[in-house]
Amino acid sequence: MVTRLSTYFLRTLREDPSDAEVTSHRLLVRAGYIRRQAPGVFAWLPIGLRVKAKIETIVREEMAAAGAFEVHFPALLPREPYEATGRWEEYGDALFRLKDRKGADYLLAPTHEEVFTLLVKDLYSSYKDLPLSIYQIQDKYRDEARPRAGLLRGREFTMKDAYSFDYTDAGLDASYQSQRDAYERIFARLGLEYVIVHADAGAMGGSRSEEFLHPTPIGEDTFVRSAGGYAANVEAFTTVVPEARPVDGLPEAIVHDTPDTPTIQTLVDLANAEHPREDGRPWTAADTLKNVVLALTDLEGNRSLVVVGLPGDREVEMKRVEVAFAPAEVEAATEEDFAKHPGLVKGYIGPWSPAGPVLGEESSTGIRFVVDPRVVDGTEWITGANEQGRHVFGLVAGRDFTADGVVEAAEVRVGDPAPDGSGPVELARGMELGHVFQLGRKYAESLGLKVLDENGKLVTVTMGSYGIGITRILATIAELNNDEKGLIWPTQVAPFDVHLVATGREAAVFETAGWISDQLEAAGLDVLYDDRPKVSPGVKFGDAELVGVPIIVIAGRGVADGTVEVWDRRSGERETVTIAEVVDAVARFRLS
Repeated sequence: MVTRLSTYFLRTLREDPSDAEVTSHRLLVRAGYIRRQAPGVFAWLPIGLRVKAKIETIVREEMAAAGAFEVHFPALLPREPYEATGRWEEYGDALFRLKDRKGADYLLAPTHEEVFTLLVKDLYSSYKDLPLSIYQIQDKYRDEARPRAGLLRGREFTMKDAYSFDYTDAGLDASYQSQRDAYERIFARLGLEYVIVHADAGAMGGSRSEEFLHPTPIGEDTFVRSAGGYAANVEAFTTVVPEARPVDGLPEAIVHDTPDTPTIQTLVDLANAEHPREDGRPWTAADTLKNVVLALTDLEGNRSLVVVGLPGDREVEMKRVEVAFAPAEVEAATEEDFAKHPGLVKGYIGPWSPAGPVLGEESSTGIRFVVDPRVVDGTEWITGANEQGRHVFGLVAGRDFTADGVVEAAEVRVGDPAPDGSGPVELARGMELGHVFQLGRKYAESLGLKVLDENGKLVTVTMGSYGIGITRILATIAELNNDEKGLIWPTQVAPFDVHLVATGREAAVFETAGWISDQLEAAGLDVLYDDRPKVSPGVKFGDAELVGVPIIVIAGRGVADGTVEVWDRRSGERETVTIAEVVDAVARFRLS
């Protein structure tokens, strides 16, 4: 059935929404695809649902090809399954929690591992039932502290989440690869460039974890890649650890007065001016050991401090720190924290002091001290002496101090070596489109999902989890396909195949346009027909450009001569054809 714009529920806007930060947000609202309901929450209008459905169809087809079956769970779920796996607390403030009238706890699901696991536990009991892959396309809810960029980071969003169930590790490997291959086909069909990167599993848990990122400057994820093929997000990047050095024969550490040197740069300047190196090389920030004090808040609300030692030419990367200390929340220590720990002398903190050999359980501060992987035995440092206005020179790791652990907390920089030996890395920004995990037995163990194996022995099922952001993909496609006048949808996800515009007031034009719309529909095309009788050509053309259907047919003055214009918004090509040729012309343009 032809969709007539005179009766279609579609209203476009001339002005950009005031809260729009990115192009996709601005154009999707102006073109009538979505409407804001609250921060990070949007209503979907008819034309937006058409695009969303096109994306979902591609996903469903590839899930079916991978052997997965579709189910559908509610978004409103009880507390108990999430409490059993620890995620009721682990999700922290990101979880929407609520109570029913009887006081029972519920949540709006941020993800559905628990209930998928319980469904299979309820219905399956034998290895003969496995492998199994099931999925759903469902809305998810996360209480983002700062929802932004329209659909790219919202509080409500649509995801496809699939789960595989096997009783052997080899089976999990096969299921994981099948889903990973399906993702590659999905993104290829959607015309989206992607990079597969090693990732941290985060609150999902599990072992192997990979993200599908679309490289884009507006992406929220920073990832690294090498020319040799290595790729990882910054949270999962592992530092190449230098060889330890012998400590024998190294000079003793010396404490020097270093007044007014609370920063790395002031310390380096003073060291070069008053305590130059014997080998003639100038001191640099890389010779210093920076000690950053962080506050950790665990799931029970307990607050503690940790000191992170890292080379002074590096900054702490908060995303990496958050992963390193998860599930605790991490922030910089406050003035109040320092006041409670007078042994921490701001600007002069170090792992060594005359009062104690190390900054750890035995030290005067009693605060845990962890270091960057580059701080290996035998490395020498300038660092704080834990006294106001004093630093220690030549402090040797493994001789003068021993850390309580190693942590990946420092920023990753261009030129750092890839951990697989494939060369130096570069940094890029990306938007996460999908994520695949090997969950292993974490959820099955927590929830008691076991089956009988070939020998009649109960074994715990091993699982995989595979998510794709449907609404984020839609916004990403919109972000990539537009010009200064509006959206330009790729053919495979466009809301309609053809946008037919009738201009002028002559009855013959509308009669001819009506006949053309019937012919296009008979050819199997979805047609949006702008049949509004009292709307100017300029407004109609503006709406057609804004809405973004890739092929536009214009029936106007040329109808009197038996011609119409076919316009390909993707290439900008226009062609005047006879009315009889319009269906063939549209088909040719769509394939170009």
